Order: sequence, then structure tokens, then C-alpha cells
Amino acid sequence: MQTSRRHFVIQFVPVATALGVAALPLSGQAQAQPLVSEADPQALALGYRVDGSQTDTKKYPNYAASQSCSACVLFQGKAGDSSASCAVFGNKIVSGKGWCSAWAKKS
Repeated sequence: MQTSRRHFVIQFVPVATALGVAALPLSGQAQAQPLVSEADPQALALGYRVDGSQTDTKKYPNYAASQSCSACVLFQGKAGDSSASCAVFGNKIVSGKGWCSAWAKKS
């Protein structure tokens, strides 16, 4: 059985279109960013801790228990979010309970 060009195009175009659409990311869906590790060189330099209550207060005397990433102006989420991206870490994800020496109070 021979396939005509017209028959091929009629069958191929919808399949190719469906495959192309399936490969596109959904609109409005954020691409997953990596979590900032405490071992990351920048995190080490800034004293980042996933749990701010574990901050070395001798090394970082400006730390206060009321300070957390979710209350920082650099935190890209809403206050109270468990995690969100941070401008200091190239929009990588930080813990809302975290802390680093770049902390600045949200107004």
C-alpha cells in the first residue's frame, strides 16, 4: 500500500503538533530552582542557616530571633511562606525560617 504525500501530511501534522505542545512548559508554572545549601560558598560567606535559630551568634552578633528569611526584603515570597527565592542567592530557594548576614527588614 502506497502512502500519498497528502495522506502523510494529514496524519503527521496533528501528531507533530501534539508532541511539540507537550514539550512546552505550562504557562504560569515556575521552573524549579535549587535549594541553597549551607555548604554553598556564598551561603558560607553570609552565614546562611536553613534554621536561623542555629546561627552562630558569636560570629554574627547582629542576629536576632525575630529575624528570618520570610521577614527579609530580599525574600521573594510572602511573609510566612515556608520557602521562596532570594535575590542574594541568584533567586535560588531559601527556607522561610532561614537567616543570613544580608538580612534586611521588610518595610
